[in-house]
Amino acid sequence: MDVIITISLLAILVLYLGLFKASKALLPVTIIGLLLSLGLTFNHWDWANNARTIFSGMLLFNNFSVAFSSIAILSSILILLLSKDYFERISPNVAEYYSIILFALTGIIIIVSYHNLSMLFIGIEIMSVSLYILTGIKKRDFGSNEAALKYFLMGAFSTGFLLFGITLLYGASGSFDLTEIRSYVSGTSAISPIFYAGILLTIIGLCFKAGAAPFHFWTPDVYEGAPTLITAFMSTVVKTAVFAAFLRLFYISLSASSLQDFWVPVLVVLAAISLLIGNITAVYQQHFKRMLAYSSISHVGYMLFALIALTSSSDNAIFLYAGAYTIASIIAFAALMIVQKQVGNDNFDSFNGIAKKNPLLAITLTVSMLSLAGIPLTAGFIGKFMMFTGALSKYHNILTIFAVVNAIVGIFYYFRVVIAMYFKDTERNELLVPAYFKFVLIVSTLATILIGIYPGFIADLI
Repeated sequence: MDVIITISLLAILVLYLGLFKASKALLPVTIIGLLLSLGLTFNHWDWANNARTIFSGMLLFNNFSVAFSSIAILSSILILLLSKDYFERISPNVAEYYSIILFALTGIIIIVSYHNLSMLFIGIEIMSVSLYILTGIKKRDFGSNEAALKYFLMGAFSTGFLLFGITLLYGASGSFDLTEIRSYVSGTSAISPIFYAGILLTIIGLCFKAGAAPFHFWTPDVYEGAPTLITAFMSTVVKTAVFAAFLRLFYISLSASSLQDFWVPVLVVLAAISLLIGNITAVYQQHFKRMLAYSSISHVGYMLFALIALTSSSDNAIFLYAGAYTIASIIAFAALMIVQKQVGNDNFDSFNGIAKKNPLLAITLTVSMLSLAGIPLTAGFIGKFMMFTGALSKYHNILTIFAVVNAIVGIFYYFRVVIAMYFKDTERNELLVPAYFKFVLIVSTLATILIGIYPGFIADLI
């Protein structure tokens, strides 16, 4: 609870700093406040993995919520470090942007810590409303306005599915509490049909938020139209939070074998469609940002494997995969921001010859692409390995083979950037890489390699 309060108060403090024109203090105060919140989060870690509830069990703080809260806060810190001078180019009112990001993060902390479906809904709404605003912060940019409108309409539509699903789960079980719902499932011989309808609608609502196919149609346009920094936040921190919510609901309440026979086939189909649409469509993209948008859909398909093969190690699998995907994506978006600012566009030709003029940028972006493609000795390979191993343990052999084939397809479009940087020459000036960007690029690259070589570093934390 102290973490939620701290981040909320930090958002209000940032607003007051903006009111008193202390613009130079906004980023340092935000980073220091998030580091304090990270310390408070670690303070809840319990080596005995004891759980602590507040608000009559509405929020549950255990190592699961600590781990996912930590990755959300750390990712937000890295992304905000890329924001120096970024918001100033959009508007003179910078404080509001930092504050809204912090409010979105508050919602995310609630999402990864909920133990009552009403708190899940509240957390998703806090996060979603903040993201609607952030997507359209470029007020005079038509693409940003269009992205915000699409995101708002699709987000409201998906929220309706989620809320209706939660309502049906409550109507059948008589409770919003995850433990009470599990007791209903295990204590009745005839589960109500509306409970199954509730599961299906809840899956649809959460898949909308995660960007899984066929509920992905908002993702490419919103990711492309939103400011790049906000796209980085949406594709990393938000996805991680949604899958933490997915896992907590299914692991605590819906893990009974009788229910798995119902929802596992649904998730298998969704995972297969996400892999196919995400990878095949990404191959035909000519712009780096849109390629990352479609590739994010395919990564949703891989993360669904941890739910399809639901075991006691699924939380570790999603945590590692989400961590690997997040740090690799932050590198990619950081490089994209540098290229966009100085070259003016983000097509693949904009990356030609970067290796000669900016070897550090080329090396870090190469590691990012290798990790997203799942090449050995990177964190992304370990994440995919854990997902495939879990699926094989549940005898989803055909799905695993299908995923491996799609991973091979993914190598093609990720390596387009690497080939452009190292093997295509062009007359270009050296790109200016600010110190903040260098710090984020180096730290994220080292983390990607470290996890790839020593996966036990975080693989067994939860």
